[in-house]
Amino acid sequence: MSEKPSVLILGWRAISLCELSLLPLRRSIAFPHVAYDIALFRSDTKFVRVVDKYSVIPPTTYVGSAFTQTLANPVVNYQQGNLLLPATLTKVFEPPEGGKPFDYVFDCTGDMTYDRPNEIQRDHTAKLSYSIGLEAAKRKVKAYVRVIGPYYETSNDKPAEEKDDLKPRGVRGLWWHEGLRMLAGIPDLNLVIVRTATTYGPYNLSGIVTPRITLGRVYKYLNEEMKYLWSGDIRMHTIHLDDVSGAMWAVAQWMEPLGRAKANEIAGETLRFHAPEKKDLLKDLEGHLPKDKDPVAPLFNVIDDSDSTQGSMGQAVADLFGINFGFHGFIVNTKVKVDFDNMVEEINIKHVEAWTEICLKSDPKIINPTVQAYIDGHLLAKYSICYNGGKIKKIVGYQLKRPKLDVAGLKEIIQSFRVDGFWPNYQDTV
Repeated sequence: MSEKPSVLILGWRAISLCELSLLPLRRSIAFPHVAYDIALFRSDTKFVRVVDKYSVIPPTTYVGSAFTQTLANPVVNYQQGNLLLPATLTKVFEPPEGGKPFDYVFDCTGDMTYDRPNEIQRDHTAKLSYSIGLEAAKRKVKAYVRVIGPYYETSNDKPAEEKDDLKPRGVRGLWWHEGLRMLAGIPDLNLVIVRTATTYGPYNLSGIVTPRITLGRVYKYLNEEMKYLWSGDIRMHTIHLDDVSGAMWAVAQWMEPLGRAKANEIAGETLRFHAPEKKDLLKDLEGHLPKDKDPVAPLFNVIDDSDSTQGSMGQAVADLFGINFGFHGFIVNTKVKVDFDNMVEEINIKHVEAWTEICLKSDPKIINPTVQAYIDGHLLAKYSICYNGGKIKKIVGYQLKRPKLDVAGLKEIIQSFRVDGFWPNYQDTV
């Protein structure tokens, strides 16, 4: 693009993937020593509007202290708004006075909570994204990038490729997937889908990496060996937020000169139908495509080169804190299988009690910790996150900025929380 692009980012607090909207400038403020090159906020960007339901001044959710400084950049405009309201959605697509229409739309909306009811996931994820896609198609945006997390069941033995028909994992996965199908069914939408591994990076509270860092601190405090459930060979593929944002920008630039039809020829994948338990949930759902009309859309996995496993991730955390690391044996794993909910509750009670003690011994005390030691049960279940990330490298030419999950990357996460006063300093050795 010879002219500077105008960018609209929707739902940046919806999922951790949407650090795209704020990570580059926050990092330049909080971590100037870290080398990175994320194009979104370079001088070749004309205007960036970020929209979500949360207030940031005053904050009604955790945004990181540097975000308010980010808003001081004249390129950036933040708007609080409920995108479920048609009038609000139409309004946010209106360019600034005297400005050009938006060229790129990054759709980061959706409910990332694992155990939401079907109706909420349907309305807050699939229906919302479809309505945004319709508006974007009407506005003839040059690239519409939709991001989805690792919400599918994958084999631990063979990394999943984009062409594979994967079963969505749980209610969340089902409606995120159905939302992709609905978007893909909009013929004039220049849609490209980015599917990530589990994300990690500064200020990121979600996913599986930050909770495991917190547990490492707990076991350092308890002076005990940190033990995980199941086994060390379970793949838990990862991607740094630098590369989520980098890949999103790269596929937008790739899509722009091609258009949807040509992009489908080059990188299109068929999005198969996966039915919800209650068929009536699809009744009168605008944009829903029947089973015999599976749409096609460009789809790219975004994975780093770590080939991370429970074992490698746990060892990195153990090396960070200087603790011993291993796995529970047959008896504990069997108990978990038989009585999963109660066992998870027992595990969480131990971790939360220790974390609370650490926070109260910190100077100053941390009374209501933003960083938590509690881990949702679905994150402790036995499942793999295993994807092949070769396609985006081959077709788009994307090169990873953070190819490996390592101890330095984990320290960086702690430092981001420390800057905000959310990481306890009691006997801190990291």
